[in-house]
Amino acid sequence: MLDDIKKAIVGKKIRRSEDLEQTVMDTLKKSIEEILTKNENIDIIKIIKESQRPFVIVFFGVNGVGKTTTIAKFIYMLKKNGLTCIVSASDTFRAAAQEQLAIHAQKLEVPMVKGKYGGDPAAVAFDAIQSAKSRNIDVVLVDTAGRMNTDADLTNELRRVMKIAKPNFKILVLDSLGGNDTLEQAKYFENAIGFDAVILTKVDADAKGGVVLSLAYELKKPVIFLGVGQEYENLEPFSAQWFIDRLFSS
Repeated sequence: MLDDIKKAIVGKKIRRSEDLEQTVMDTLKKSIEEILTKNENIDIIKIIKESQRPFVIVFFGVNGVGKTTTIAKFIYMLKKNGLTCIVSASDTFRAAAQEQLAIHAQKLEVPMVKGKYGGDPAAVAFDAIQSAKSRNIDVVLVDTAGRMNTDADLTNELRRVMKIAKPNFKILVLDSLGGNDTLEQAKYFENAIGFDAVILTKVDADAKGGVVLSLAYELKKPVIFLGVGQEYENLEPFSAQWFIDRLFSS
């Protein structure tokens, strides 16, 4: 971005300081837009509809990012687009995790497969995928236990889920309020597991969402949706222009 600004102003005659400021701002916005739009056009609904069924998506992230609520919003979005789905309650670690997910599944009228607490989360995912195949369900959404990026045991458990489930798409759920920690989490999970895209939560809590730019530039990873509230419909597709407007707002 600094290189772009230099090219825009070095050696050029500027009449007033206001003109210089505007030139810098316009160049900066253009640079950010170029970084973001390279990874912007991922239409997950189109990808699912053009893929072999069932389409398996695994959701993961650290504790407290709003992963379960995000999955519920994702179910709502899939149903609105005419897709059927089943949920794998593969968080067999956190107390009441399956009950929380079951409430959403019941409200949204989708089947859910669960296992015993302390059981094998990969086995739950396997059972959900087999159920989807036998019932001609379009999408399997796999919930996993929240894990800190310092927990080697839970990371190995997640690797096993990935090996068994063989997901078509891996979504990392990140908290927009996490600052630099959010980027470090993304780097860890990219190196340890790998992921295809990010859903950024809690954007409605007045977060500028600067991590979006870092993800796009450093990891070449797109943010595909933003969580902007607690309701099921509060999941919005990411827009580069929306981000730029928000970043430069006073």
